[in-house]
Amino acid sequence: MVALQADGSAMYTVQGLWTQAREKLDVTTVIFSNRKYAILLGELAAVGANPGRTALDMLDIGSPDLDWVRMAQSMGVEAAKADTLERCTELMRDSFGRSGPFVIELMT
Repeated sequence: MVALQADGSAMYTVQGLWTQAREKLDVTTVIFSNRKYAILLGELAAVGANPGRTALDMLDIGSPDLDWVRMAQSMGVEAAKADTLERCTELMRDSFGRSGPFVIELMT
């Protein structure tokens, strides 16, 4: 199974990685790491809001940068970072050949 997750929404559901490890689930989770709560930015735009710098800063999850590889590993999930789609493809292929969960942090 493959799960696709953005980093902002993953902050709401990070405990799912621990569940994957505990249950030894064969799940490859790709976390698209753009370092922001993009869905919330979209919602602000949809209602015509014009947020100031302070509001925008609260939607930036890049200060400090999250390290999804270390977070996953701390919950018992193997993980690696991909800076290119080619590397992501390699990691996905490798993850399909092993049992248990695996996280790929794909930098976007």
